[in-house]
Amino acid sequence: MTAAPLPHLRILLAAPRGFCAGVDRAILIVERALEKWGAPVYVRHEIVHNRFVVETLEAKGAVFVDELDAVPTDRPVIFSAHGVPKSVPEAARRRAMTYVDATCPLVSKVHHEAERHFAAGNHVVLIGHAGHPEVVGTMGQLPEGAVSLVETIADADRIDPPRAAGLAYVTQTTLSVDDTAAIAAALRRRFPGIMGPRKDDICYATTNRQHAVKELAAQADAVLVVGAPNSSNSRRLVEVALSAGCPRALLIQRAREIDWDALAGVTTLGITAGASAPETLVQEVIDAARERFATTVEELAVTREDVHFNLPRSLAE
Repeated sequence: MTAAPLPHLRILLAAPRGFCAGVDRAILIVERALEKWGAPVYVRHEIVHNRFVVETLEAKGAVFVDELDAVPTDRPVIFSAHGVPKSVPEAARRRAMTYVDATCPLVSKVHHEAERHFAAGNHVVLIGHAGHPEVVGTMGQLPEGAVSLVETIADADRIDPPRAAGLAYVTQTTLSVDDTAAIAAALRRRFPGIMGPRKDDICYATTNRQHAVKELAAQADAVLVVGAPNSSNSRRLVEVALSAGCPRALLIQRAREIDWDALAGVTTLGITAGASAPETLVQEVIDAARERFATTVEELAVTREDVHFNLPRSLAE
C-alpha cells in the first residue's frame, strides 16, 4: 500500500531572527573566560534568557548562581547581558574578586542616559517591566527613589513624580516598539517638558525582529516564536504577531513543545526567534515540520544586520 502523501506546508522564516550582537558578545565572554581562567567560571544569573544556551555553557564549565555571595572569591564571575545594579560590582571589588561585565552595550547606554539625567537634577521615569533583570539593573544605577517605573499607559496616567518639572524618561531595550511609543506619548501629554532619549532606547535587534514578525503575520496562518518564557523580547514577538492580525502565535522553547493539533489547517507557518535563541533551535523546528509535512522554506527578510560589539579588554586578546 502506498503511503498517503504528506500535506504541504509553506514555512516563512523571518530575517533577522535569533541572536543579536549583545547576546553573541555575552556568550563569547563566557567562552573566552573559560579559555583564560579554566573551569569553573561563575555567572551571576542567566547570561541570556535561554535554557539551551545556559545548559551548553554549563557543559563547558560555567556555573550559574543567583547572587554574588555564592561565588568563591578565588574564581572569576561574569555579570549577565541584562546589566546589574551598581551595588554588584561594588560588592565584587570589596571582596577583591575578578569579574567581567557582559552587559549589552545598548543597555549600558540606557544606564548612562539615566545617570546623565540624574546628574542634571532630573527625576527619571523608566518604561519597563517590573522585576525584569534589565529593569532591576537600570534602577540600580541611581539612588533609591530617583527612578519611577511605568509599565502601562494607565501607569503613565497616574504616576505621581516628586515634581512635574525636571523629568526625563528612559526605556527597557526589549519592549514592544508600538506599546512603548504609546506610553511615552501618554507621559508627554501629562508632562510636556519631559525629556526623552537622544536616540530610541529600544535596541535595533528588538525593533528589527518586531518589524519582521509583522511581515510574517501578514502572510502566515500561524507564527511560532522560538524563545524562552522569561525572555522579554521573545514574548513581545508573540504579542506583536497577534496584534498585527495573525490568528495564532505561540512561544516555544524547543520543537518538542509544539502542539501540532493546534496548528491543524495551517498552510503557511511563520517562524522567528527571540534575540537570545540560537539558530540551531530554529532548524530543530523546521526538521520537526519536515517529519509531518512536505515543506517549502522561504526567508522573509526586512533588513540585514551587521552590528558587532567588542569584547572587554580583559578578554580581547
